[in-house]
Formats: sequence, structure tokens, C-alpha cells
Amino acid sequence: MPLPKKVQKEDIVKAALEIIKTESLDEITARRLAKELNCSVQPIFYNFATMDELKSVVLDTIYHIYINYMNYGAEQPQPYKGMGLAYVRFARDYPNYFRILFMNKSDLTPDDFISRDSVGQAVLKHGMALTGFDRSTQQHFHLKVWIFTHGLASLVASGTARLDDAEVDHLLTTTVREMIIGHKHLERSIENA
Repeated sequence: MPLPKKVQKEDIVKAALEIIKTESLDEITARRLAKELNCSVQPIFYNFATMDELKSVVLDTIYHIYINYMNYGAEQPQPYKGMGLAYVRFARDYPNYFRILFMNKSDLTPDDFISRDSVGQAVLKHGMALTGFDRSTQQHFHLKVWIFTHGLASLVASGTARLDDAEVDHLLTTTVREMIIGHKHLERSIENA
């Protein structure tokens, strides 16, 4: 009789990730994972003390997928735009992951959301290089850019808008350019008032 297949921690996480590609985080249960892995629940609880621990690892994993997208965007010739494109591309490639990370209720303010991690800090830095604004002005300006970009990504993730990379690029480029011109015009108007 063959030995039963040993289920590794990575196998469990991979199975959980597959489930939440199309379903909610609540669908990750020991019974469901055991069925997907063709095993008992024992390997699941051998590798994870609780289902909350497993879900935490799964959330960290999808967050790292998102970080990889954003790091790739930051390496583009126009990193501010590259990061915006990467945000929308992540929403298109992994709509459920995007919903789990960015479309659930949060206690974070928009400013906290933007600057809470190294990705947000990088976006602000690349934005400052593009606009020439100081950090405080860039943070205020980027909040508006992020609201537009997040709205676009949410439309893509929900399937409401089907946009290819070229269409997203055009929308981000023209809208941000118009926002920069408008912001600088408003600053001059205030100075001359």
C-alpha cells in the first residue's frame, strides 16, 4: 500500500489562494481545504495552529503578490505612472485579491492608506520627481490621484469596465497631466490673489 501523500504548508497556502481567486476569504475552511487537497484536516492543523493563522499567511501572500506588481511598476521609465498602471493591472489580473486587500471596510484614513508602507512612500517619492511638489503638497495631490486610480482599479476588478493596458495608460496619463496643470494653475491664482 502506498504511503499517503505528505501535505506541506505551501500546498495548503496554494490551495487557499486558488479558492480565493474566485471566492471570499470565508470560504477557506479546514474541510474545504482537505477536500481540495484530498486529505484529512489533520495536515492543515499540523501546519497551522488555527484557521486565522492560515488566513493571515494567505493575506500576507496576496499582499506580496501586490508588492511585486508595484515594485515592477516602480522600475519602469516613468515610475509614478508605472505604479499606477501596476495597481490597475493587479486589479485586473487578480480581481478577488484586489477586492480582499483594497475594497473591504478599513479604519485607515486615505492618507494613512497611501503612506502606510514602503509602496506608498515610493509612490510619493516618484510623484514628487514628476510634479516638483514638496512632500506635503505631493501627499495632498496624490490623494486625488489615488482616488481616481483606485476608482479605475475598482471598476476593472468588478468587471464594470473592461480596459486594456493602452486604455488605462491613456486615462492615467491624461488625467494626471490635467490634474498637475490644474493644481499648478490654482496655486498661481492663489499667489496672485
